[in-house]
Amino acid sequence: MQLDVIEPWGEVTQLLHAARGGDGDAMNRIVPLVYEDLRAIASRKLRREGRERAMRPTSLVHETYMKLSNRAVLRAGDRAHLLAIAARAMRQVLVDDARRRSAAKRGGECECTTFDDRVRLPDVGADDMLALNDALDELEPRQRQIVECRFFGGMEEEEIAESLGVSARTVRRDWVKARAWLYRALYGSASD
Repeated sequence: MQLDVIEPWGEVTQLLHAARGGDGDAMNRIVPLVYEDLRAIASRKLRREGRERAMRPTSLVHETYMKLSNRAVLRAGDRAHLLAIAARAMRQVLVDDARRRSAAKRGGECECTTFDDRVRLPDVGADDMLALNDALDELEPRQRQIVECRFFGGMEEEEIAESLGVSARTVRRDWVKARAWLYRALYGSASD
């Protein structure tokens, strides 16, 4: 029995600590360890939208990686926290994409460049994405983080609880509150 075998997620945490300590190679070793997780999160998010998009999961992961700064990644304490930071960056990438598509509908003729050579198709969800982004900015910070982790990051309650340092019960409670508030903000009350 070998006792010094490192679990993959423990390895991410160790590499994050090493990177904060100045090990430049540690950041390069983190990416392959979380790449498939990030790609799965991106796939779930894009599949959940249910529309044809110009962006593919791989493109979303690459755009997210470009958006993340080493400084942001170095704030992560462990794998779950790193995925939470990435979920927020994915939200920002998708909102930026929605803004570009919305501007194009209003006559903005700028050329868009992504990591994917596919032609951008119009998507009726751009306005919805922008409305969601505005509504998220009005939520309490922890509720906003929970929505980002769950909706944009596809994380489970336990992972979110671990990354935020709260109980799973708190995550469930805040998720219910946030969903109700977002529904009212986006669709109005039932009496409207």
